[in-house]
Amino acid sequence: MNKCNPVCHPMVPGFKLMENGDGVRIDNTFYKQIVGNHLYLTVTRLDVIFVESLIKRFMDCPTGLHFQTAQSILRYLKGLVFKEENLGIQHPSSFPLWPGRTPLNRQRANVLFPDTSINQKTIELLDAQEDEYDGILIDPDCLPLSANAFVAALRTSISAWKQKGKKGVWLKILAEQADLVPIAIKEGFSYHHAEPGYAMLTYWIPNGPCMLPSNASHQVGVGGFVINDKKEVLVVKEKQCPCQCSGIWKFPTGFINQSEELFTGAVREVKEETGIDTAFVEVIAFRHAHQAAFEKSDLLFICMLKPQSFEISIDESEIEAAKWMPLDEFLCQPFYQDDCMSKKVIDMCVANYENRFKGLTAHHVLSKLDGNLSYLYYGSNGLEKD
Repeated sequence: MNKCNPVCHPMVPGFKLMENGDGVRIDNTFYKQIVGNHLYLTVTRLDVIFVESLIKRFMDCPTGLHFQTAQSILRYLKGLVFKEENLGIQHPSSFPLWPGRTPLNRQRANVLFPDTSINQKTIELLDAQEDEYDGILIDPDCLPLSANAFVAALRTSISAWKQKGKKGVWLKILAEQADLVPIAIKEGFSYHHAEPGYAMLTYWIPNGPCMLPSNASHQVGVGGFVINDKKEVLVVKEKQCPCQCSGIWKFPTGFINQSEELFTGAVREVKEETGIDTAFVEVIAFRHAHQAAFEKSDLLFICMLKPQSFEISIDESEIEAAKWMPLDEFLCQPFYQDDCMSKKVIDMCVANYENRFKGLTAHHVLSKLDGNLSYLYYGSNGLEKD
C-alpha cells in the first residue's frame, strides 16, 4: 500500500456494500487479519468506525469488492498524512513527527472528521481518449483498483465530460475487474456487449434518447456447395441439428470466424467437416432471416466451391457421416422436395455448375473510407476485367 493513491473518504458516500454471490472470493483468513488490524484504529479514528462496522459483516465469505473497501480505509488514512493538497480533510499540519513514530502514530492523538464537501479538482479524471463522434473511450488498463476510488473518479469524469459537451462514454471492464461492473451499473451505465475477457458498458450524457450504436445484430453463416465431374454432391449428415433437418443429407454449413472472409470461411468449413480441399468459385445467393439464436438476425451465404481433393475424412465431433452423393439422389430427398427455399438454392447451384447462371465473385478493392483493401462481391457481366 506504500505506492497506492490516497482517497478522500474511507468509503464513497451512498455506496452500498452487500453480499455478492458472483464476486471473486478471497482468502477469509487474510481478510480477517486486515479487519482485525483496523479495529485498533477505531480507538482514535472515529471517522472509520462506520466503514469498519460494515466490512466486519463479510468476514466469513468476503469477495474482492469487500477487500477493496477494506483497502480504501488504508488509502484514506494515507491521504490524511501524506497528501499535501486539500482532500477535504482538516488536520493540523504543524504537529511534530516525533523520532521513532510513524505517520499513523502521529494522527492517533487527534480525532478527525472528514469534510463532507469533496473538492472534485483533487480527484483525477479517468484515463480516456476522445473518439471522432464526441465520445469518450475509457482506458481499461488504468481503472482504479479501489471501488471507492473508481466511483469518485467516475463521477468526477462524467461531470467534466458533460461540461465539455461530450456524448457517449464507452467503459471496457476486464474480467479481472469484474467487481467494478455492478458499481458502474449503479452509476447509470448500461450493458452493451460482452466478449471473452471483458464486458463493454456505455453511458449517454446528453438528455434524450441514446444515439450510440447497438451491439452486433447479425450472425453470419456460410454453406459450401461442392460438386465433382461425376455430378456428385459432397454431403454430410450432422450429429446434432434441428428436428426438421434430422437425418437428411445436406451440404456443409457453419459460421464464419471473426475477421474471416466469406469464401475462406466456406472453404474452411468444408475442410473441417469432410477433409475435402476446395477452391472458391462464386457466391450463388444469400438468405436473410430474423429472430434466430438469442434473437439475432441471420445471414447465410451459399458459395459454389470446386473440389481439389476427393478422399473424405470427417470431423467425428460434429459429423455423423459424409459422402459423394449423385445429384439426382440428393434432389430426391423429401426435405428438398418440400422446402421451396432449399430447392431454389440447389437449382441455382446446378445452373452455375452447368454455366447457365453467374453468381458474385470476390474482387480485392481499395476503399478511401478506411484506406484498406477489402473484398467486394459482384457479378462481372458487362464489366471490364480488373
